[in-house]
Amino acid sequence: MNRRTVSSALSLETVFGVLSERRKRYALYVLHWTEGNAMSVGQLARRIAEKEGGGANGDDPSRERIAKDLRQRHVPELVAMNVVEYDGRSETVRYHCVPSLEEWLEHAAYKEGEHPDC
Repeated sequence: MNRRTVSSALSLETVFGVLSERRKRYALYVLHWTEGNAMSVGQLARRIAEKEGGGANGDDPSRERIAKDLRQRHVPELVAMNVVEYDGRSETVRYHCVPSLEEWLEHAAYKEGEHPDC
């Protein structure tokens, strides 16, 4: 995988704050196990809609609401924490390996049955 490791550690409060929000957690699961750790906001919204019970492809209104929520709230917050980078022109979100988050992210994914090895 093409990963960029971010050396700055997140506080435990920040890590658990990120993981306590379902939509952020789902976004990070999807990005973490995607080749290249990147995808468009639209693709990410579709995958999150599927996880949230929106059917095989997530229904359109659900995807649109999720994409709006990602653009306006979750992605900017994750960018501010240096967990993802965002290219507004292509609307691409790229996850960075943050060691202080990675361990807990993988554990949460395993507990929720989202880890690829489950």
